[in-house]
Amino acid sequence: MKARTVRELGEHRRSVMAGTDPKKKWVSLCVGTGCIATGADKVAAAFREQAKNGRLGHVEVKETGCPGFCERGPLLTIHPEGIFYQNVKPEHVPDIVEKTILRGEIIKELLYTDPISGKQFEHEKDVPFYAKQHRLILGMNPMVDATRMDDYIANGGYGALEKVLGTMTPEQVIDEVKKAGLRGRGGAGFPAGLKWETTRKASSPDGTKYVVCNADEGDPGAFMNRSVLEGNPHCVLEGLMIGAFAIGATEGYAYIRAEYPLAVKNVAIAVQQARELGLLGKNILGTSFCFDMHIVQGAGAFVCGEETALIASIEGRRGMPRPRPPFPSVSGIWGKPTNINNVETWANVPLIINRGADWFQTIGSKTSKGTKIFALVGKIKNTGLVEVALGTTLREIVYGIGGGIPDGKKLKAVQCGGPSGGCISELNIDVPVDYEGLKQYGAMMGSGGMVVMDEDTCMVDVAHYFLGFTTFESCGKCPPCRIGTRKMRGMLAKIIEGKGEEGDIEKLEKLAITIQKGSLCGLGQTVPNPVLTTLRYFRDEYSAHVRDKRCPARVCKPLIWYEIDEKTCIGCQLCAKKCPAKAITGEKKKLHLIDREKCIRCGVCAQVCPKDSVDRRTKSAPGGA
Repeated sequence: MKARTVRELGEHRRSVMAGTDPKKKWVSLCVGTGCIATGADKVAAAFREQAKNGRLGHVEVKETGCPGFCERGPLLTIHPEGIFYQNVKPEHVPDIVEKTILRGEIIKELLYTDPISGKQFEHEKDVPFYAKQHRLILGMNPMVDATRMDDYIANGGYGALEKVLGTMTPEQVIDEVKKAGLRGRGGAGFPAGLKWETTRKASSPDGTKYVVCNADEGDPGAFMNRSVLEGNPHCVLEGLMIGAFAIGATEGYAYIRAEYPLAVKNVAIAVQQARELGLLGKNILGTSFCFDMHIVQGAGAFVCGEETALIASIEGRRGMPRPRPPFPSVSGIWGKPTNINNVETWANVPLIINRGADWFQTIGSKTSKGTKIFALVGKIKNTGLVEVALGTTLREIVYGIGGGIPDGKKLKAVQCGGPSGGCISELNIDVPVDYEGLKQYGAMMGSGGMVVMDEDTCMVDVAHYFLGFTTFESCGKCPPCRIGTRKMRGMLAKIIEGKGEEGDIEKLEKLAITIQKGSLCGLGQTVPNPVLTTLRYFRDEYSAHVRDKRCPARVCKPLIWYEIDEKTCIGCQLCAKKCPAKAITGEKKKLHLIDREKCIRCGVCAQVCPKDSVDRRTKSAPGGA
């Protein structure tokens, strides 16, 4: 159908919602990119086969978006009971249908077992990973098939748009967003309502203004925006429509990196469905509001997450930032006022309109309202997407949701904010995760990357690793970033190789501060963060590398070597057989020796030794390490 008025949209919404039976049994199967990587597409095919043979009866299996617990995929939940199965395989499907769906029996081997308590959980809401989250946005992903608009509508979708077009003025919408305290989720945390207001007040000779959804998300290992767009694109589209109405924009762009093919596909389907329902185009729902959407695929340049570089890319130019002012709100795409917010920011807008600014104000910390989605990865038991109220402590995220550090290791640091974020020491683990809380420790929110590191991590190596990424991604426009990042990475490489000299640490720190102060855009200004924070909290590790030619974490290859313990070596010859450099010699059942000149420090000998007789050492030795 095509709704011609706001009233008709309301009637359609209420009809769809009335046709939803909350007691009806149905299955939610995640087919997001993460679960597809572990075989969810094959599980879905197995369910379709069951349906084709009539074994499912009236039970529907919805192929839905990412619920967050990616490492446990494929994930499946049976509603309305909320029975949660993980690591589902195609061969499990007949039993799931016959035993659980039709007879209500629980399949124990598919339940989640908590690694700490050993307790099994039948229901999704009780799993510790989910129980301690506040899933305002991600919680909708398992409820809808992204390709079916009525699924979104059945869960309250487009109610906010109906309210806005039927009862609110643009100024009232902006005031509500300002009152809510919504801040940009792309990293800077600028107040969204103030940004909207600036764009609305900006003049345009022909009246053209733009709204943009920044879905570039270039941080390695971060996939928050991708998962929202894949799983529930309509919530973002509805937010964009409301923003366009408030700002006075007539066109919108979804800028999505081309590496997200499923997100691009599902957003395109959502745009077409919205157009068919009458929510895009001229005089939408019989009002004077005119608005349409376009999709632009980014080529994967990290710098295009910066607003002015993104604008250049949309215009067909090389993605490079420009000086500001003028800001995009005044002069953006083709010189017209342009409002850019990221995926999460737009997704929050319908929630604020539906539930009110006062409700939104109750969630989060004093200065940071609402929730934030993080990609929790690294040396952590439970990896995946987590959504928590802003102000939740880092400790609660790492231990309460993430389950702590595997293998009995100790937490060393958490890097927040992507490759140009800062590393927060374990000593500061109780920091509240919000914009101001992270900033005081040298880190930042970023788009939501959160990398956990254990005691075996070398912080000098970490800084060098992230500098490798940001150096490669520098657009090269300004000298501090173009030249400074390469120089800084070279200094780190020198230290890692055991060639550091007295004064190098001070020179590195001075260079990092210079780059921070002199770079043109946010990329260059934040590139030094991993260096500055590791120097701030782990300076002793830098000193050990420079003065002692030693890597305390035993990671940096030029500063380590391997020896075989003569007391425990049984002469099994496994190390000699597996050594790729042929650096180990010794007769069977006799002590083996490692030739340091030939050894490439790969560590294979230590991995294969059945008696743990190979010792990895890191300290000055005769002839060098």
